[in-house]
Amino acid sequence: MDKSNASVAVVMGSSSDLEVMNKCLEVLKEFGVTYHLEVLSAHRVPHAMLDFAQQAQSKGFKILIAGAGGAAHLPGMIAAATILPVIGVPIKSTHSLGGFDSLLSIVQMPAGVPVATMAVDGSANAGLFALQILALSDSSLAKKLADYKIELKNKVQQMNQSLPKV
Repeated sequence: MDKSNASVAVVMGSSSDLEVMNKCLEVLKEFGVTYHLEVLSAHRVPHAMLDFAQQAQSKGFKILIAGAGGAAHLPGMIAAATILPVIGVPIKSTHSLGGFDSLLSIVQMPAGVPVATMAVDGSANAGLFALQILALSDSSLAKKLADYKIELKNKVQQMNQSLPKV
């Protein structure tokens, strides 16, 4: 769903991150929110990444979601170049640190350059957090989110009902 009127941009450091970021895309699709998807790299195409971040607002994006593994500089570098909210998704990479390196790279931003940071491989929550921000000015989306929360509650109630009786 790559639309010119997309309100959310989802970027990642490599196409290998798409497997993790797909959960975010599924959430956005489920709620009918259009998105733009692109591979950017803070290290391999720094000028393109900065151009993207600097032009994001003028292109109509309201929220940027950036997934990155390893050194994971993409979310922070994008946040440094825009006033839009940035949601970072640390991605577990092939390093032996299990994504902890990515998490620390994203969560430890200096004062003045905030990045809302999700759990390692937590792109579904990134999508939901973006929806919650958008719902502040979209009552239809707010209603869908309220219904979603009721569904979550109902699922837990069903789980409790299916537990073995002692």
